[in-house]
Amino acid sequence: MRLAWFYWLVRHFTEFGYSQGLLRAAIGTTAVLVTAALVWFALHRHRPAAVAAAGLISALGIGWLAFH
Repeated sequence: MRLAWFYWLVRHFTEFGYSQGLLRAAIGTTAVLVTAALVWFALHRHRPAAVAAAGLISALGIGWLAFH
């Protein structure tokens, strides 16, 4: 499931930009946060790594959306 989600996200990555309107921005932000949550759950046994990885994915994903 995680690989299928990642594949789908990569395939549609260019569609999730803030410069393309509010609806696409909301969809993109939700996709980034769901991906961060999946990473969190994948690493939940190692809490510091889970927090760091999910935070990094959130920051990079939302930053990418904001500046593209």
